[in-house]
Amino acid sequence: MKINEVKLNNIVFGGRDLPMILGPCVIESRDHCFGMAEKIVKIADKNSVNFIFKSSFDKANRTSISSFRGNGIDKGLKILEEIKSNFGIPITTDIHLPEQAKQISDVVDIIQIPAFLCRQTDILQAAAKTGKIINIKKGQFLSPYKVGNIIKKIEDSGNKNILLTERGTTFGYDNLMTDMRSISIMKKFGYPVIFDATHSAQVPGNHEKTTDGNREFIPSQSFSSVASGVDGIFMEVHDDIENAFSDASTQWPIDKLEALILSIKAFRKTYLEHGKL
Repeated sequence: MKINEVKLNNIVFGGRDLPMILGPCVIESRDHCFGMAEKIVKIADKNSVNFIFKSSFDKANRTSISSFRGNGIDKGLKILEEIKSNFGIPITTDIHLPEQAKQISDVVDIIQIPAFLCRQTDILQAAAKTGKIINIKKGQFLSPYKVGNIIKKIEDSGNKNILLTERGTTFGYDNLMTDMRSISIMKKFGYPVIFDATHSAQVPGNHEKTTDGNREFIPSQSFSSVASGVDGIFMEVHDDIENAFSDASTQWPIDKLEALILSIKAFRKTYLEHGKL
C-alpha cells in the first residue's frame, strides 16, 4: 500500500518516523501556553521526537454555553506566532469558519479541521486553498470508508497535503469506541493516518456541562494504534489536568509524557522490525 508522504520541513508523515502533535487543548493564557511549549520541547528534544505544537484559539463546540472557549483568533494567533518564533517549532490549530483559514495560514503549518466539521465543504475548500497541510479529523458519526469524499473536496482545490485523524466513533448514546481497523481502511485512500489518543478516550456529554473521559485507556489505545500501522500520534497534554479549562478528563499529564513517549517509541520499533505485514 503506497502512502503519499506529507512533509513539513524535516518531519515526514507516512514514513518510518512517528511524528507527534502535542499541546494543551485550548490556549488558557499566554504564560500557560508558553510554559507548556517549553516543557514539551525539552521532552521532545531529549527523546528525539519530531512534533508539532497544538493549541486552540477557540473551542466553538463546547458542551455548555458557559464553558471557556479561548482567547479569540487575534490574540490566540499572536500567542501561537510567538511560540513558533521563540522555540522554532511548527504549529497547528483548528478552524471553525471558512474565513479563518486564510487568516491563520500565515502562522500555522497545519490547519486542523474539527471532527464535527469534517464534511463542511466551504471550510475544507477554504483550508485547502491556503496550500497548507490539512489535518482532517474523521467525524465521530462517520465510517472510515466515507472519508474518500472528504479527500476529494481537498484534492479538487489543488491540495494533496492531507492527513487523516482517527478520534473514535459514536457507540450508542454518550460513548465512543475506537475501531483500530479504521487506520488501515483510511490508509487505503493513500494518505497518512494519525491517531488522536486523547479525544478517543472521551465520553461525550456524560456530564451536564462538560465532556467526561477515561484517561487510563490512552496508553493502551496508543499502543494499539501503533500496532495497527498509524503514521502519527495526536495527544493533548497539560500540567494541571484537574484544573484544565477544557477536556480535563482526557488531557495527558505532562509529568507522564516522557514515559508514554518512550513506550510508544518501543512499540513503533517493534512494529517496524517485526510486526509490519
